Amino acid sequence: FQNFNLIPRTTARENVETPLLYSARDDGGDARVDEVLARVGMSHRANHFPEALSGGEQQRVAIARAIVNRPKLLIADEPTGNLDQQTGAEIMRLFGELHRDGLTVVLVTHDPQVATAAGRVVSLVDGTIHRSADAAARPISATSVVEAPR
Repeated sequence: FQNFNLIPRTTARENVETPLLYSARDDGGDARVDEVLARVGMSHRANHFPEALSGGEQQRVAIARAIVNRPKLLIADEPTGNLDQQTGAEIMRLFGELHRDGLTVVLVTHDPQVATAAGRVVSLVDGTIHRSADAAARPISATSVVEAPR
């Protein structure tokens, strides 16, 4: 989501835990929540409510919630669009780490700088594929679908 859709009345920890409540998987519950919060650098803010978190912190909580069930695919729509440049770079580094660990990341962006992190770029113009290229083919058009580097 382009906004983080965190549940306002629950803490960061509870927001990350929510998908586990709907999953039949037994991934260690509390330990798994702690693990992903640490992975996104949010352990120290686990007991804070969304309104007390910065945009970058809310984004990291949303990513932790998205990966707590160990999905094989993560689709991120403009994940850095509402973030400052430094926080956006941190999010992109995190996506790179997740991808190196085996998670397929599909990222949609209008930001050419964000697209440079991709191993493959698929550009869309008016809903049709305009160009598909590997990382060596630069520059990037304004609307791209990006897969994080392997």
